[in-house]
Amino acid sequence: MEAEGKGVLVWRRVGLVLGPAVALTVALVPSALHRIPGLGARPAYAAAIALLMAIWWFSEALPIAVTACVPLVTYPVFGVFGRGFWGDARRAAEPFVDAYIFLFLGGMTLGAAMEQWGLHRRLALHIMKRIGTEPRRLLFGMLVATAAVSMWISNTATAVMMLPIGMALLRQLELARDGKRLGDFGASLMLAIAYASNVGGIGTKIGTGTNSIFVGFLSEKLGYDMSFVRYMAVGFPFVALFIPLVWWVLWLNARGDLPEGSDSDAVLERELALLGPWSRGERSVAAVFAAAALLWILGDPLRSWLTPPVQGFVPGTKLQGKHYEATVAMLAAGVLVATRCVSFAQLRKVPWSTLLLLGGSFAMAAGIEGSGLSGFITLLLEPLARLPLAAQLAIATAATVGLSAVASNTATVNLLLNVLPRSLPVLSACAIAASCDFALPAGTPPNAIVFGSGYIRLPQMMRTGFLLDLLAVVVIVLYTLAYLRFVV
Repeated sequence: MEAEGKGVLVWRRVGLVLGPAVALTVALVPSALHRIPGLGARPAYAAAIALLMAIWWFSEALPIAVTACVPLVTYPVFGVFGRGFWGDARRAAEPFVDAYIFLFLGGMTLGAAMEQWGLHRRLALHIMKRIGTEPRRLLFGMLVATAAVSMWISNTATAVMMLPIGMALLRQLELARDGKRLGDFGASLMLAIAYASNVGGIGTKIGTGTNSIFVGFLSEKLGYDMSFVRYMAVGFPFVALFIPLVWWVLWLNARGDLPEGSDSDAVLERELALLGPWSRGERSVAAVFAAAALLWILGDPLRSWLTPPVQGFVPGTKLQGKHYEATVAMLAAGVLVATRCVSFAQLRKVPWSTLLLLGGSFAMAAGIEGSGLSGFITLLLEPLARLPLAAQLAIATAATVGLSAVASNTATVNLLLNVLPRSLPVLSACAIAASCDFALPAGTPPNAIVFGSGYIRLPQMMRTGFLLDLLAVVVIVLYTLAYLRFVV
C-alpha cells in the first residue's frame, strides 16, 4: 500500500511538470495550428490549455476543481477568443454560470436531503424486499435497488449507502452456514453495488456529472437543448437493458458457493425497523422530489405555456429547456432549505467541487470552439467521420471505456466530446460509455469503495470487469444502431 501511495505521488508530480511542458511546446513551437488564416495563434493556445487541463485531470496533479479554473486565467491572458482581455475574461467565466450548473446544484441538494432523512435507504430496502431474498433474487434486487437510487444521487454516495446493507446481508447468510465465508457470492454482491452505482447514474440528467457535461456540450456546441424526458429516453433504456446483463455475469461467479437457506428477510425487516415509521422530513422530501420529477417530465408542454408570459416580461428571451429545468431544480432546493428539510451541515457534505468541474468542462469546450481549434480538429477527423456509423461507434465507445479505466470518467468525456465527430449518436454513445468502466478499483469511486470490503480480489474484479467492459462496448454499439440514433 505504501509503495502504491509513492507511485501515485510520483505520477502526480510527473503530471504536474508534464502538463506545462506539453502546453508550452504546443503554444510556442510553430505548427499548422499557428498558420490557420484569420486566427493567428489562438488555436494553438486553445490546444495547449486543453492539453494542460487533460494531463492534470488524468494525473490528478492538482485537485480537479483547481484545474477546472485554469481557463479563467489563461483564456484572457492568451486571447483565446480574440475579444480583448476583458471580453475573453467574460467569455471564460460564462460557462461557470451555465444553466446546467444550477440544474446539477439543485439535483445535488435533492440528493443531500434524501440522504439526511434516509429516504434513499428506505426506497432501496423496499425494492430489495419486493424483489425477494432467494440468492438469485437477492443479487438482482441489490442491482436494481442500487441503480434506482444512483439515478438521483451521486454514484459515490449510493455505494457508501448500499455497502453496509450488503455487508449485513452477507453476515446473516454466513451465520446460516455456521460462519463459513461466502467468497464468490460475497464478491458478486459487492461488485453489484459498485457496478449498479455506475450504470444507474446513466439514467437521468442529474445521475452523474458526465451526463451534465454531455447535455451542456450539446446545448453549447450543437445548439441541441436535450430535455429531461428526452435524456431519460436516451439513458434509462440502456440502464434497464444492461442491469440484467450485469446480473448474469455476476451470477456466473456467485454460483460457486451459493447460500442454501438464509434469513435475509429478517435482515431487511431489521434494517427497515431501524429506520422507523416515515418521518415528517422524509414525507416532505419525498413530496418535493415527486413534484420536481413531475415538473421535469412535463417540461416541454409547460415550457411552451410559460414562454409567452416570460417573453412579455423580458422581450427577446428564449426559454430553453435547460433554463426551465434549472429553475425547477433551484426552486426545489430553495423549498428544502426554507423548510429545513436539508441542513447546512448536510449541504457541506455535497461535493461542491463538481460544480467547478462542470464549469471548467464547459469552458474548455468553449475555448476549443471560440478559438477555431474545433474546425481544425474536424478536418483532421474527416477520415473517421467518413467511416460507417457502426465503425465510428465502435471506435468511440472502445476508446471511452478504455480511457475511463485509467482516468476519471469526467476527464475522459471532457476530452473525447471535443475531438469526436459531431454526430449525435456517436457523442451519445460516448457519454453512456464513460460510466461503463468495471475492471479496476481506480476506475470509479464505487469500484474503490467495494474493493475495500475484503470480499473482492483484484484478479476477480479484473476478470469480471473486463468481460463487462467488452459487453458494454458491444451493447452500446448495438443499442445506438438499433434504437438511440432514432431518438437523439
